[in-house]
Amino acid sequence: MNENLIQHYPVVIVGGGQAGLSTSYHLRARGIDHLVFEKHKAMHSWQTQRWDNFCLVTPNWQCDLPGHSYAGPDPDGFMKKDEILAYLDGFRAVVEPPIREGVSVRRVTPRAEGGFHVSTTSGEVTADNVVVASGGYHEPIVPRMAERLPASIRQIQSADYRNADQLPEGGVLVVGSGQSGAQIAEDLHLAGRKVHLAVGNAPRCARFYRGRDVVAWLADMGYYEMSVDQHPLREGVRDNTNHYVTGRDGGRDIDLRKFALEGMELYGALRDYDGAGLVFDTGLAQALDDADRTYNGINAAIDKYIAENGIEAPAPSVYAPVWRPAGERGRLDLAASGISAIVWCIGFRPDFRWLDVPVFNGAGHPQHRRGVTQREGVYFIGLPWLHTWGSGRFGAVGRDAAHIVGHIAARAEGALQGSAA
Repeated sequence: MNENLIQHYPVVIVGGGQAGLSTSYHLRARGIDHLVFEKHKAMHSWQTQRWDNFCLVTPNWQCDLPGHSYAGPDPDGFMKKDEILAYLDGFRAVVEPPIREGVSVRRVTPRAEGGFHVSTTSGEVTADNVVVASGGYHEPIVPRMAERLPASIRQIQSADYRNADQLPEGGVLVVGSGQSGAQIAEDLHLAGRKVHLAVGNAPRCARFYRGRDVVAWLADMGYYEMSVDQHPLREGVRDNTNHYVTGRDGGRDIDLRKFALEGMELYGALRDYDGAGLVFDTGLAQALDDADRTYNGINAAIDKYIAENGIEAPAPSVYAPVWRPAGERGRLDLAASGISAIVWCIGFRPDFRWLDVPVFNGAGHPQHRRGVTQREGVYFIGLPWLHTWGSGRFGAVGRDAAHIVGHIAARAEGALQGSAA
């Protein structure tokens, strides 16, 4: 193929979600020509991979996409799915991105003369820079043991869950207690379904404490400005499971112990299927205790901040367990339990096989510093803890985009100066 006939762009962005469009916003502000490829529709995952009662777990005032801060009537509330989609539609209108929807990027390879060759389902282009804005949640994680479960059991992944009515009558096993697992278990529980929950090692936090949303306290304490380099876990924080809490019905705690009192069956982590029953770890009590320890620890840090700054606030408190398992069930007979469906909520793995550039570590994760890789011209954005807690959320992805675009602009300026010399 004659590359002289291929259209060239200074920047190609792969992914049309909030990260890709935030990058487009800052490129446009600097007058840098670019193109966005999105294999589905812009904001696809928000439209198609969220359940009907989904809402944000962070308050609306933290929604601060570039040029499109939340301006609605309820800054302390939590946008529901339809409101989120409307907010994102407004953001797209602000950005007016040069986007090609329904186009998949098949491969990105370096060019001998510099820059990159980008092969897509609609043709070929070349680019000086490639920004990977496709996120890190590509392939749902489902254990191989799922293949051995009876065909009568309906199995879906969290991204495909919409509501209780889509599942057959009977009990539902939710596997995983991170944000999605805990909230889907609650959604089913509130719909009157018999829920069995396999609890993992996810931590939890309070929704409100001492008169305010915990998020507001943590923002005042500077937690959301802490970079990955400053975090005690350093890059290990990127592997952390998010705390479970909810913004539903104005926001509240998710207390799995309370659900157990109301009839939800709790188990340890799911480990195997023995041909007739499900086998669980006997670590439920420890998992619940660890989650509560994190909950109380966050509140204690808020107590310390209030005391050190002489802030008037309601009295402190410590969560005390309202239920404890009376022994642990290591096995559940599927037939006897009446379980008709399983919702897998154990996360996703990234798939960057299309990016044929040496920017990955031994575990297949991109190596970068605030999205800037060691390979000139390759950038990542929108990943969890790319730089701060908000990097994968509406709150700080815009700042990360501005940083990356600044790097791209400086690189282009350097190239111009070099050619002039």
